[in-house]
Amino acid sequence: MTENKALNANILYSLFNAVNMHRWNDHLRTLDLTELDKQAHKAAIAWVLGKYEEMECNCKLDWEKIIEHTLFSFIQRLVLTDLKPQVFHRVISEKFDEVNNYVLSEFDTNVPDMDPRFRMRLEEYLKSDKKSKEDDIIRAAHYLATRWEFNTIYDVNRSVYGIEQTRVEIDEQIFQHMDLIGVKRLMENQSSFNFVDLIGQLRFQQRWARTPRIPKTSVLGHSLMVADMIYLNDVDRDSDKRQIYNNFYTALFHDLPEVLTKDVISPVKFNVNGLSDLLESYEHELIDSKIMPLIPESWRDELRGMVYEPFVDCDDRVYGKRRGKDLKACDMMAAWIEAYVSICYGVSSKTLRDGEASIRAKLEINGKGINAKGLIESFNQMEI
Repeated sequence: MTENKALNANILYSLFNAVNMHRWNDHLRTLDLTELDKQAHKAAIAWVLGKYEEMECNCKLDWEKIIEHTLFSFIQRLVLTDLKPQVFHRVISEKFDEVNNYVLSEFDTNVPDMDPRFRMRLEEYLKSDKKSKEDDIIRAAHYLATRWEFNTIYDVNRSVYGIEQTRVEIDEQIFQHMDLIGVKRLMENQSSFNFVDLIGQLRFQQRWARTPRIPKTSVLGHSLMVADMIYLNDVDRDSDKRQIYNNFYTALFHDLPEVLTKDVISPVKFNVNGLSDLLESYEHELIDSKIMPLIPESWRDELRGMVYEPFVDCDDRVYGKRRGKDLKACDMMAAWIEAYVSICYGVSSKTLRDGEASIRAKLEINGKGINAKGLIESFNQMEI
């Protein structure tokens, strides 16, 4: 009998399906705001808040807990995301056990082959009081990501009844987390806010931009799929905490340079002689001149390590190990899911079919570290 794994096709499809969950859909929106993108932005903001706690408060954080609890809160939102925040919190407070049991029931239905240890920790999380420093950071990141979204729709919704009350409610939730030094810095320091805003701009950039495809996915949403995938793979491998941290946040930030350059499609990048090296050099220049000044100097070397050559295996004497080749496999697997699901939904083209076949062939050779072949076979057996 095959052992159940944390990294399996059912959990990946459940997470990917969050791109079909549209946020603020009772308001005018200048761009499509999806739950997948919100969760990605939230995970990035949690990193910023956590770094400030470590740097300015000398606080030792459990980063694996931040990563996993962010994923657990994402899974909870997959079930309850359509509720308005005030309804969500009232339901949670008044029907705590019933709601959590329902979330677990839905998870078990959608992901019947989950690793039992992961599933046990999910249940423990849902039934906990969530009063740790790590959970405070995750909650604050949630509201800061919500506030960023709200700012994108505010101007076109000024005439909508209740819009000012919504703004007050969001700000009140953020002010409740002003004990976190990172929240203060983001609210008071324009550079810190600009870094978070820059990450958010990856929500504007569409993947497979030249190819008709549904659901449309953004660069930032794609990055979270890669990050959650490598995390689940690390759970299966019982990786050490530092490697888990390095793998997850490298995956989350690996496409950050695209906010400055936009994406250059692979056929152009790799078939124009010398273009790939030129683009890499230019990206590094832009990162150093445009992104690094937005964050404290003590973080910069670590972030450079994440965004420079993210798909190379390394064992840094300061920052520890990273499985770059497996990160690349997760990156390709996320791209394959994007193509495959659209084809299953009935929106296809020669470009998309060729892309799906090409990525699948590469994964069969280079995806052994994440069992890509087995994941693809499981997707092929799904009813999508």
